[in-house]
Amino acid sequence: MSLSSAEVDKIAHLARIALNQADVPKYAENLSNILHLVEQMNLIDTSNILPMAHPMDMAARMRPDAVTETDQRALFQSIAPQVDVGLYLVPKVIE
Repeated sequence: MSLSSAEVDKIAHLARIALNQADVPKYAENLSNILHLVEQMNLIDTSNILPMAHPMDMAARMRPDAVTETDQRALFQSIAPQVDVGLYLVPKVIE
């Protein structure tokens, strides 16, 4: 599948990407090559291939569910700029 310059312009518009018009032919060639590769991959017979959840058939290492750090809430809140009823107060950033 070969993309035209108009199709590349449309894709760029949909993706909200500004392209230099001098580079559009190169983008069209690169995108066409990618689509050609996908077409080739679609031709491969994968009917006898089992799907994998992960490429490495390994079990996750488990660790004990234990507290490893001490509670330092009072220390951290003592050095915070503003605290109220145990909550950190921060400036409003969304109106």
